[in-house]
Amino acid sequence: MANGVFHTVYGIEINLTRPDLGHPDRPGLLAEITAPVDRRDRELLQCLQHHREGRCGAEEQGGERSPWMHVRRGTVGTRTTWVAAHLPARRPPTAEEDDRRKALQERIARAADRHGCRYEVGARAGGRARSDVLVTGPGGLRIGWAAPYAPVTVETVRRRSRAAAEHGIVPLWVTCDERAAPVDRAPWARVDDLPWQRIASRAPMAVRAGVRHLQQWKCLRGSARACPLNGSWCGRLHTGWYLPALCLPSRPPTEVDELVGASAAGELVPMRVPLQSDASAVARMWVPAADRDRWRETFAEDDPPAPPAPPAPPAPPATADAAPDAGVSYPGEELDPVCRYGEEDFAYDDPRPRGRHRARPRDGHADAVALHTRDTVPERLLTVPRQTRRGLAVTPEQRHRAAAALDCHVAHVGPCAGCGAPIDRYGPRGVHACAPCRARVLARR
Repeated sequence: MANGVFHTVYGIEINLTRPDLGHPDRPGLLAEITAPVDRRDRELLQCLQHHREGRCGAEEQGGERSPWMHVRRGTVGTRTTWVAAHLPARRPPTAEEDDRRKALQERIARAADRHGCRYEVGARAGGRARSDVLVTGPGGLRIGWAAPYAPVTVETVRRRSRAAAEHGIVPLWVTCDERAAPVDRAPWARVDDLPWQRIASRAPMAVRAGVRHLQQWKCLRGSARACPLNGSWCGRLHTGWYLPALCLPSRPPTEVDELVGASAAGELVPMRVPLQSDASAVARMWVPAADRDRWRETFAEDDPPAPPAPPAPPAPPATADAAPDAGVSYPGEELDPVCRYGEEDFAYDDPRPRGRHRARPRDGHADAVALHTRDTVPERLLTVPRQTRRGLAVTPEQRHRAAAALDCHVAHVGPCAGCGAPIDRYGPRGVHACAPCRARVLARR
């Protein structure tokens, strides 16, 4: 990877491996080039090879990256240095991409009208929150649909999603690319890559990813689903989010038209689920509201919340000693102008999926997203509470009297799973719990 960039305003070459960047007469240069891209000119920094030769490797590999650069920290092993990465290329959408976007807008508006929702095409809220179609449900819930068939950057997804949330709008990004920027960065849904004529028609248009259902089971020897951890069984409680076709029993796929009405009505809600294997990674999806409530009930704190801690003392004011390059190493190398975008090394601008795709691992299961495993079933999830003692604590005489009263064989008498009272549990007419306990369970459903 090139270890420098070209400053288009000052007309200077910057060496990122030197503490003074090769320009000791410009003390504020580091803060200027490490500022976020949205706070400076996007074309402030240029690839050195592109500046010198008019071309670079990033432009030649698919055209997804521009010659413009940004600078940030990069860590390899235990050493942190400044690294330069190519910004995504910006291009206007093609005629085909624009036609498909317009066809999807038409389809969303048609579905919203059929579900009794208000809609506005090309809506802007507060001048900042832009939606291709803004759908307002009967209860006032607003869903901002974005259908960019042209590639969008991560910065665009985050900026528009943040603006929508600030105006009380839930963003919903639609894409036909499983590696698109909105995936797991904002509420999203993936559809098939169809021509605009099929999108605009009334033919079914299924959501292929982004909508999932909660599956929860006690992993026993006879469970319908094999253990996701060892392929057999483990006796623990598994909870995961599955695509409709992989649920047990399987469910029909969600159609785009159905998602329009269900999201505006609050029947399908966006979820941000942390991964058990990596607390810093999340999976995003649309789920039924009942499944969301069940998830929250499953992973609610078992103990009552602790009293709030006393407020921490105010942090001391920042001092001039806190340098912006604290912890950064400067190897002091010679300036290398060769663009090494995409080479098989540890370069930050390597196009291969890395950290971002940690937000979508399977956590050891080929089908589930955000699989969580607990050693025991929480007490609050049990429809019949656990018994404090096992077996039927009665004398032989009491067991015979219970058998006579229940009109069953004495060997068929066993404890009610709820209250522990003697019942006909093991005979041909045996039940798991007595009538009062069964009535209490059914009343809670």
